[in-house]
Amino acid sequence: MGMEKKKHVRKRKIFREIGTMVVFIVLVCAARSSVADHVQIPSGSMLPTIEIGDRVLVNKLSFGLRVPFSDIYLVEFEGPRNGDVVVCVSPEDDELLIKRVIAIPGDVVEIRMGRVRLNGKMMSVFVEGRHLWERLLATTHPVSYQHGGGPDFGPVTIPDDMYLMVGDNRGNSQDGRAFGFIPRSKVYGRALGIFWRQSRPVWKAL
Repeated sequence: MGMEKKKHVRKRKIFREIGTMVVFIVLVCAARSSVADHVQIPSGSMLPTIEIGDRVLVNKLSFGLRVPFSDIYLVEFEGPRNGDVVVCVSPEDDELLIKRVIAIPGDVVEIRMGRVRLNGKMMSVFVEGRHLWERLLATTHPVSYQHGGGPDFGPVTIPDDMYLMVGDNRGNSQDGRAFGFIPRSKVYGRALGIFWRQSRPVWKAL
């Protein structure tokens, strides 16, 4: 085989490998956009449930299948439920947030000193172990009312296709009480659990 032919074969092999790598990267990015992803927690707004630095696995198929890299649904499933921990986008600055769904479309919600009243019923709170716990309909989770529980909110009825997202660290969370409701199109997935904490693998379902 001549030198020119060898060079040609080598170039074709290189281009083929580059093409394969590009396709792989695109597929991975598309999967992270519309199927599954993980986020690292930058703040303490979800303490004591989620700690700063935790890595959380997110199911982006929870609420439907999207066109990759867009907010457009190809297929929609059941929407977020009260008590879900979700990844969403802040309407203030388009930053990615992780918050708890407190109220869904049609709910009448009121928050006073961090305590939630939903559809006329005060959500119960109890102490167990080292934490205070809140029963939010079918979900029971840790909660903190330090610093007065944060700003009061409502009573207000949640509009169609909108959700109220609030942090579990009620007194130290920039959330829906400040920036308002988040549309379903900006809710990207349900947080399944914490898989990495303090430089070691763990699993804590959310």
